[in-house]
Amino acid sequence: MRSGASNTVTEPAASRSGSEAERRRFRRAAGRFPTGVTVVTALAGGVPHGTTVNAFATASVDPLMILVTLGNGSRLLGQALHSRRFAVTVLAAHQEADARWFADPGRPAGAAGFAGRPYRPAAYAGSPVLTEGVAAFDCALAGAFPAGDHTVLVGRAEEFEVLSAAPPLLFTDSRFHPGPRPASDTQPRITTP
Repeated sequence: MRSGASNTVTEPAASRSGSEAERRRFRRAAGRFPTGVTVVTALAGGVPHGTTVNAFATASVDPLMILVTLGNGSRLLGQALHSRRFAVTVLAAHQEADARWFADPGRPAGAAGFAGRPYRPAAYAGSPVLTEGVAAFDCALAGAFPAGDHTVLVGRAEEFEVLSAAPPLLFTDSRFHPGPRPASDTQPRITTP
């Protein structure tokens, strides 16, 4: 970025809702981009909450930050904003049932929603980490930003870990897919400066 240039957006872009047909077309186009699948959790008043999220990304390595996007009607959003802590488990290819379970708005709320699913509390947030996932991020809420019908949560990664070398679960074209096997240590890796 050149000297004196601002990297802060001071005015939101004009909103453009579009027709229902246009929103369906938009979702179809966006669905062509494969994403990982995560379960985001928060602990509020000692009660765990979780939901499936595929809008997840690393945001920074200095400081260590991630971001997730939650629907404004999500039960989890209020819990994460209130507790100011959350955890993210990146799901393994064999966890499609978990992804569907935590995406179901009819599942039981609270601890009953985690019954039969192996988890442990994250060291910092105390939020559930699904132990059969491939990676986990334990976060302090660094910021929350409205984005139309969703809210972007930025989390400062207080703790993080690789849970398994299993392939990740992917989502594209409105379907789940097993991810590719991880590269062996003998294969070249892409690095950034």
